Amino acid sequence: MVITPPMSAARAREIAAGFDLRALPPDFYANPYPVYAALRETEPVKRLPDGAYFLTRHADLVTVYRDARHFSSDKQVEYAPKYGAGSPLFEHHTTSLVFNDPPLHTRVRGLIMGALTRRAIADMEPGLVTLVDQLLDRIEARGGGDLIEDFASAIPVEIIGNLLDVPHADRTPLRGWSLAILGALEPALTPDQLALGQRSVTEFLAYLRQLVAERRRHPGDPARDVLTRLIQGEADGAQLSATELLQNCIFLLNAGHETTTNLIGNSLVALQEWPGEKSRLLLNLKQTIANPRGEEAVLTHAVDEFLRFESSNQLGNRRALARCEVGGTMLDAGALVTLCIGAANRDPAQFAAPDLLDLTREDARHLAFGFGIHQCAGLSLARLEGRVAIGRFLQRFPHYRLSEPPTRGGRARFRGFLRAPFSVA
Repeated sequence: MVITPPMSAARAREIAAGFDLRALPPDFYANPYPVYAALRETEPVKRLPDGAYFLTRHADLVTVYRDARHFSSDKQVEYAPKYGAGSPLFEHHTTSLVFNDPPLHTRVRGLIMGALTRRAIADMEPGLVTLVDQLLDRIEARGGGDLIEDFASAIPVEIIGNLLDVPHADRTPLRGWSLAILGALEPALTPDQLALGQRSVTEFLAYLRQLVAERRRHPGDPARDVLTRLIQGEADGAQLSATELLQNCIFLLNAGHETTTNLIGNSLVALQEWPGEKSRLLLNLKQTIANPRGEEAVLTHAVDEFLRFESSNQLGNRRALARCEVGGTMLDAGALVTLCIGAANRDPAQFAAPDLLDLTREDARHLAFGFGIHQCAGLSLARLEGRVAIGRFLQRFPHYRLSEPPTRGGRARFRGFLRAPFSVA
C-alpha cells in the first residue's frame, strides 16, 4: 500500500521554483520532503511572494531559535491582518505561551513547568498505561478500528484533560475545538475555516470561564493540577490576568492534543511503510522483555526518530526585530521568517541518509520540539505518551495492518492523518 507517494525531482524543483505557502498544490501536501530538499539545495533562505522568508537548513533554524534578541515570537503584527485585530483568534494566538516573548512567556512557562516536573510526569505513567490498555481492549474486541479516532487522538485529550482536571463528561468537544483553532494557523484559510476557528475560540472560552470559576471555589493540588497552579500564580504573588489565564488553558489543550496525536498516528502508519524497521523494533522489544529500562530506552530512541522523520509540527515563525543575517542573507527589521522544521529534520548536513527511517539512529538531534527558550514545555510528557502508546500497541497487535489508504490532514503546518483504518488480524 502506497502511503506517501513519490515525487519526481523535476516536479519538486518546479514547486520549489514558485514556492508559495499560500498556494500549495495537492501533491505537496501528500509528500513535501522532495520540495524541501530542492529548496535546501537551491534557495535555503527562500524569499516568498509575500516578502517573508522560508528557511530549510537545520543550522539556520538553530541560529534563529537561539537568537531571541533579534527574533521575536510575538505575532501581533502578523496576525492582525490575518484574523482581524481584537477577534477571538487574534486574542488567542497573540496571548498564548508559544507566540509570546519574555516577560509573559517566562511567567507562564514557569508556572506550567512547575506542574510538569520529572516526578509529576513519572506519576502519570500508571494512569497512562491503564488508559492505553483500555483503548486496546476495545480495539481488540472489534478486530480493528481507526488509528486516529480510536487510539491516537483519544490519548492526549485524556492526559491534558487530567492535567487541567477537566471533567470527563466535558471532554467531547475538545478535539473539534483544537483542530479548528490550530487549523486557523495554516498559511492560507478559506472563509469557512476562519469562521470555524473564531467560533471555536469563543465556545472554548465560554466553557473555560465556568471551569475556572469552579476551580477557584474548589482548588486542586497545584503540584499536579496545572489550572490551579495557573490560577494561584507564582510564590511572589504575581498572577496571570483573566485573559492570559484563559488563553493559555486553550493553548495547553491544543498543543498537547494535536502534536501528540500526530506523533502516535504518524509513527504507526510509518511502520506500515517501513516493515523492516517494524520487524527490527519488535525484535528489540522482545529482547528487552525482562528489562523495563531496556524497553524504555528502545522506545524512547524510536520515538525521537519518528519525530525527526515525520515531524508533527512542520513550521514555526519568527519576526526579525533588527536588521540581521541568516544563512548568508540579510534580513531587514520586521521581516517575517518561517522556520521549516520538517525540512531541517531531513537535512543531510545534520543527518545521514535523512529520508530513511532508522529506529536505531544515533544522530537524532531533531527540532520537532523546537529549540532555545521556546522549546516545547511538554516534551517529556509527549515522549512518555508516545513511548507507552506505541510500545503497548505493538506488543498487543504486532501484525496490525492498514485496511485502506489513510487520509492525510491536508495541512502544511501540522502533518498528520485524519483517518487510518486498520485491522489487528
